[in-house]
Amino acid sequence: MRAVIFDWGGTLTPWVTMDMRAGWQIYADIVHADDPEQAKAIADALLAADDAAWSRCRAEATAFSLSHVLTEVGVPEHEAAWAAYRAFWDQATYTDPEVTPLLTELRARGLRTGVLSSTSWPGAWHEEILIRDNVRHLFDACVWSSDLEYTKPHPKSFEAAMHAIGIDDPADCVYVGDRPHDDINGAKSAGMKAILIPHSDIPEDQRVPVDVEPDAILHRLSDLPKILDSWS
Repeated sequence: MRAVIFDWGGTLTPWVTMDMRAGWQIYADIVHADDPEQAKAIADALLAADDAAWSRCRAEATAFSLSHVLTEVGVPEHEAAWAAYRAFWDQATYTDPEVTPLLTELRARGLRTGVLSSTSWPGAWHEEILIRDNVRHLFDACVWSSDLEYTKPHPKSFEAAMHAIGIDDPADCVYVGDRPHDDINGAKSAGMKAILIPHSDIPEDQRVPVDVEPDAILHRLSDLPKILDSWS
C-alpha cells in the first residue's frame, strides 16, 4: 500500500443533516431581497435543479457545479448571496479532530494522501476549509468533482485522484468513504481497496443499492493504521 485517498463530507467531516432548500432560500432571499414571493419561487427552482443534477450523478456519474445550477434556472451569480449560502453550510464543514494525527502518522509511514470528493462546490471553497482547519498541507493533492467531467463512482474520477497524488497502480491505493455506491463500489471497480465508514445518515433517496462489500469497516479514523497493518 502506497497511498490513502479519502472522501470528504461524512468521512473527514462528521455527518450533519442539512436542509438543502433552506440554503437555496438564503441565496434567493439576497438576490431578490425586495420580492419575497419571487425569492421563494427561485429557491424552489434552484432546489429542483440541484436535486435533478444529483440524480444524474447517481444514474450517470456526470459531474456538475453550483454555477451550473444557477445557469439552468437563470439566476445570476451574487457575491453576497454566495457568502450567506456558505455561512449556512459552515456547520457541516469542520474537520474531524482525528484527521490531523491520522494524516501525520500516515505520512510518517511514507504513504501519500489525497482527497476525492463528489461535490458541486467550487474546489476553492474546499481548499479554504482545509486551510482553515490546518490540514490542507497534510494532503499531497485534493480532487473535487466540480472540476471534473465525471464524479464518483466513475473510474475516471478515481484515476484523476490517483494521478494527482502521483500513483499509477490502483492496487497501491486504499479509498476511505461513507457511501457504499459512490465510495466502496467506485473504488473497488477502479481497482482499489475500499474501507467504509458506516455512520452517515444518508437520505433514502440518495442511496443506490450495490452488491459489493468493503475490504474493511472503520468506526474511527484513528483506527485506520491498525487496518493497514493487518494487510501488511
